[in-house]
Amino acid sequence: MAHTHPGTALVTGASSGIGALYADRLAQRGYDLILVARNRERLNALANTISTRSGRAVEVLPADLGDRAALARVEDLLREDASITLLVNNAGIGTHTPLLQSDVEQMTRMVDLNVTAPMRLAYAVAPAFVARGRGAIINIASIVAIAPELLNGVYGGSKAFVLAFSQSLRHELAAAGVQVQAVLPGATATDFWAIGGRPVENLDPRIVMRAEDLVDAALLGFERGEAVTIPSLHASEKWDAYDAARLAMAGQLSSNTVAPRYAAAR
Repeated sequence: MAHTHPGTALVTGASSGIGALYADRLAQRGYDLILVARNRERLNALANTISTRSGRAVEVLPADLGDRAALARVEDLLREDASITLLVNNAGIGTHTPLLQSDVEQMTRMVDLNVTAPMRLAYAVAPAFVARGRGAIINIASIVAIAPELLNGVYGGSKAFVLAFSQSLRHELAAAGVQVQAVLPGATATDFWAIGGRPVENLDPRIVMRAEDLVDAALLGFERGEAVTIPSLHASEKWDAYDAARLAMAGQLSSNTVAPRYAAAR
């Protein structure tokens, strides 16, 4: 039986770590690729490796997604290239430094990359996916989206945005045939930690997952149609209960009367 070609996947932050592994695994699944990252040399080397091994077409698009003009070039491509069927919003930066020890300009750059870039890229591609009745968006969030006390609050807040944005997009676009998945990695063995100032070797090895395992699990969750995938959470029923409690509250969050516990204070 002939497999239909799945189309082209655009992967951001693709030159190393989780993004490079997504690129490799998606090529193995038959996708052509557009790889986006800042480092042209690393992108070219990865593209050559993947295209040689998989036989897929691999384009590179060097771009700093924290720069609005560079981001706009990627947005234009997402709007115009009808072969694109999958957007993987993986590019991001993080820090473990507490808020009061962090530079606000660096925090602003983090918001530009972690919040503004994936939001604008999703906006660029979603109308085309809806018009064609197919397409998918994978947004890489973090476990700090639901545990913001663990690391820097701007980082946690940025990833909470990614999770909430993904949940809303999925709710809005599902009927149009567009799949949206949020992936929440825990500590993962990539250079993310060293860039943030704390090499992964300094972490308890019991909490650190191999990047290959993380991506393979996340893609299995994607193929199963999961809305939220948390590869390191063994007790999945805890997420189910958490999400069920959130949804159960949803219909009770807005009211024309004050809750009795506050009325009593008058």
